[in-house]
Amino acid sequence: MIKSVIFDLDDTLTSEKGYAISGFRHIALLLSEEFQIDNEIIFKELVFLFETDTNKVFNRFFEKHKIIYNESCITDLINKYRNHIPQIKFYNDVIPCIQELKKKNIRSGIITDGYLNSQKQKLKALNAYDYFDKIIITSELGQDYFKPNPYAFTLIKDFFGFEYDEMIYIGDNPNKDFFISSIYPIKCIRIMRENAVYKNADYKGNIKESYRINSLQELNRVI
Repeated sequence: MIKSVIFDLDDTLTSEKGYAISGFRHIALLLSEEFQIDNEIIFKELVFLFETDTNKVFNRFFEKHKIIYNESCITDLINKYRNHIPQIKFYNDVIPCIQELKKKNIRSGIITDGYLNSQKQKLKALNAYDYFDKIIITSELGQDYFKPNPYAFTLIKDFFGFEYDEMIYIGDNPNKDFFISSIYPIKCIRIMRENAVYKNADYKGNIKESYRINSLQELNRVI
């Protein structure tokens, strides 16, 4: 019997691309003031660069505009991006899903990787602590504890007092979200979100999900 459902955050409960767009809007305003370039132009260029290749977006922006920069400048922009208060929201199926779980007395939680300040700001913007019973940001434990390290799952198991085979984990990233099922008997579900950043990633250890869904509305057929 399933007693708890644990979720990944990015591209499972909220759009990672949506977060990036929010961050680029924030950075565009800052760069517009500094370099006297229209902020909409900067914003559109940053999004285009991100969609082309997610690596070194700010570096490539400066190089395109022949603006001299150094690594300190890039680090400063990255920190401002990560610390901004994002304009994001849950996917439309999230709150109805959580409400349905509560009706069934099924506990809910989040295990999320990522930079600590970024994840804290996302969770705050989403009011996530109002909806979920337990949230673990693995970077609070240390980068060695990022998924697929099983420690966060042990912590959440102990918090709820349930067995591993009474837990479901829902994620999107084949490279780290489903490997836990090779360590503990946790049932893993992959949600296929449109525009998910890691939808084409390889499966770690070729360990795949037990079920695949396109919406959290489909969770009822699994529980």
